[in-house]
Amino acid sequence: MEMSVTEDFAVDVLICGAGAAGLTLAIDLARRGVSFRLIEKMDAPFGGSRGKGIQPRTQEVFEDLGILDRIVAAGGLYPPQREYRADGSYVESDVMEHADPTPVEPYHIPLMVPQFLTEGVMRERLAELGHKPEYGCELAGFEQNEAGVTARLLGRRGADSICVRYLVGADGGRSFVRNALDVGFPGKTLGARAVVADVILTGVARDAWHRFNEGAMAAQMSLCPLAGMEMFQLQAPIPLVGDIDLSAEGLTRMVAARTGRDDIQIQSVSWASAYGMNARLADRYRVGRAFLVGDAAHTHPPTGGQGLNTSIQDAYNLGWKLAAVLAGAPDALLDTYQEERRPIAAGMLGLATKLLDAAKRGVMRRGREVHQLDLGYRDSSLALERPARAVGLPAGDRAPDAPLRGAAGQARRLFDLFRGSHWTLLGYEVGRHAISPRPNLHIHTIGTQAELDDDAGHFMAAYAPSPGDWFVIRPDGYIGAIIGACEAGMIDSYLADVGVAPRVF
Repeated sequence: MEMSVTEDFAVDVLICGAGAAGLTLAIDLARRGVSFRLIEKMDAPFGGSRGKGIQPRTQEVFEDLGILDRIVAAGGLYPPQREYRADGSYVESDVMEHADPTPVEPYHIPLMVPQFLTEGVMRERLAELGHKPEYGCELAGFEQNEAGVTARLLGRRGADSICVRYLVGADGGRSFVRNALDVGFPGKTLGARAVVADVILTGVARDAWHRFNEGAMAAQMSLCPLAGMEMFQLQAPIPLVGDIDLSAEGLTRMVAARTGRDDIQIQSVSWASAYGMNARLADRYRVGRAFLVGDAAHTHPPTGGQGLNTSIQDAYNLGWKLAAVLAGAPDALLDTYQEERRPIAAGMLGLATKLLDAAKRGVMRRGREVHQLDLGYRDSSLALERPARAVGLPAGDRAPDAPLRGAAGQARRLFDLFRGSHWTLLGYEVGRHAISPRPNLHIHTIGTQAELDDDAGHFMAAYAPSPGDWFVIRPDGYIGAIIGACEAGMIDSYLADVGVAPRVF
């Protein structure tokens, strides 16, 4: 094949893989005006339900990206689980612990949205921003040096070579990028194999997640109605070796053998997979100008709905840092991607493995531990407190929401102030002009005779500020720095370190 070579640095970033992680990164870069190409070796979008749980922290990310309402409309809440006994009777319970939203945590319940519907909404948002994935295009090889990456692509129109500043592998558990970088992917197989399938069936109602033979791994079977569509997701453990008949007839026989019922009939199968469960974590997330996100960096068992959510938040962490460095921030900022996200994945692998062990015993209830609202970056080099705080939330934590009242009388939310690609600086009982304005920084003051009034006390309860305190909120919604009045001069140096420097007029 004849090879054509594009001009140097035709785009800033090449993203390999157009699943949830790649789409998240693409949306984030697009809204920041960063040039990129998003390629996917499959010929068409993924069509299965696989990662169907959207956790509360990811809902907050989707609100920032402008797609939460569409995501909610596409799916729904988890139904109650109905566990059948051997005599045909059953008991019902909630899969998820229900909790009401609060002013600081507006989303408290995981959503059920089949993965292909989630990714469809994300592609729609990306199209609004002027971009789309390139299907049938795969990475065939690459080299990198101090200036950039030269990537060889194979697509529908033949071979191509492109020079980019950064390469991101969002190409799944068998990642070509990770293997080409020779990054280790240690972990273990978990002694479990399962079938998952999206099916049309008759014989059970859509009002419950039907579960049979809980606690008996050789006979377990679940049929979960998928929100937003007419299909069910069939899940069942299978032997560690051997072929599985994934046709409608084969799955109907499996259902009958495990439930003792012949009235449940699989009419059609739109997608099915038999897979072994693994827990693996990449040794490195960055090698020079190449990065790993999502399943390319970590693979999880499906229990607890952590894999897709962790992948989305990888990309959400990396996007603003790539944009900042491309705009002139120190390259060391990109090292904080691995510093912050790899420990999160390690913790999520441990949680998912623990939940898998519980599922083997027939325990399926999920609580706050899966919501990802308590995850943060307290140990990050980007977390700064001056002086150190004895009370209140620390730097590195998720920045809570809080309802406020604008000076003009209208209701405001902190999340409304945070939404977008900028940094946010919140000052409590401060003079507004103590900090000079600059690009990519929104400054807001709270208190008496300020633009915002904490009339209901929710900001005070969540942030525990002292008069003169400044809170630096990162573009991904975490608290970067908390700086008291006596150290206010450190705000300028902190912002300069992350690429938010004052403009010289």
